[in-house]
Amino acid sequence: MAGRRLLVATAVVAAAAAVVAAAALEAINVTTVAFEEGYTPLFGFDNILRSADDRTVSLLLDRSTGSGFMSSSMYQHGFFSASIKLPSDYTAGVVVAFYTSNGDVIEKRHDELDFEFLGNIRGKPWRVQTNVYGNGSVSRGREERYLLPFDPTTEFHRYSILWTRAAIVFFVDDVPIREVRRTPAMTGDFPSKPMSIYATVWDASTWATSGGRYRVNYRYGPFVASFTDLALLGCRVGDPIGQMLSSAACTAAEDALLASDLAVMTLEKQQAMRRFREQNMVYSYCYDTLRYPAPFLECDVVESERRRFKGSGHLRLAFRRRRRTRPGSRPARPTRAADM
Repeated sequence: MAGRRLLVATAVVAAAAAVVAAAALEAINVTTVAFEEGYTPLFGFDNILRSADDRTVSLLLDRSTGSGFMSSSMYQHGFFSASIKLPSDYTAGVVVAFYTSNGDVIEKRHDELDFEFLGNIRGKPWRVQTNVYGNGSVSRGREERYLLPFDPTTEFHRYSILWTRAAIVFFVDDVPIREVRRTPAMTGDFPSKPMSIYATVWDASTWATSGGRYRVNYRYGPFVASFTDLALLGCRVGDPIGQMLSSAACTAAEDALLASDLAVMTLEKQQAMRRFREQNMVYSYCYDTLRYPAPFLECDVVESERRRFKGSGHLRLAFRRRRRTRPGSRPARPTRAADM
């Protein structure tokens, strides 16, 4: 019992330290756009609601359809961001996604960078999954999954993707949570072709919650995901095939992005990223030896970290996230990662 209390106390202290460290990072300031300036409806048009100032968009999932929107242009690298508030209550089977892709125009060789938010049964937290696909490498998913250190349904939180020719970085509230550096080991799996930016909400009952055990229950719908603070920073291109033939037009813009504070991974950013991952990552493809017996060459496997994960890639022990509690209240008990 004493050991369990020590584990809980250690987790609470570490989480508090992570919050302080995140607060010390300089906020990312980029220009945001109105919906009409950078985006267009994709599907479920009647389920897309826009605010009077056109800067907040709500996507609905109901019995009839989900909904989504996409950028009006494709981009050769850039910084893409949105503040998102997720549906609350029973959300099993619901997936909200904010991602980049060229799958609509390049079959079998598409690239993709994902934030996928996976709903859950009442009382269980939303989980967020990041993924990287390059050149159609869908059989080699590079998933990582995290629990968020806040309730993503009560207020907006910012999720951002930085994509350059050198690296990909995922951010949550301006804290980097994952960096994928371009290495020779990735060969063509590193995304390199122009992509559009998408936001969607849809029914993923077949897999999203406990492998399809819990499905969408439309008695709790409609499920509403809201997006605001939309940011599109990058080199716009019209035709991805044409851009691959002549990419010089974007070189100057990307050089400026690489030299900016956005792309510089400072020591403070590295430390904040390590703390986030230690406290919140519950699955990593790098430790999933059941699915991938031959490890990915780009994985920087840390032995002390590897021991925290099972052969399935899931964390051996996780801590149940609690919503804001009264000062002095008893901290959460440990729970198995499988319960998440």
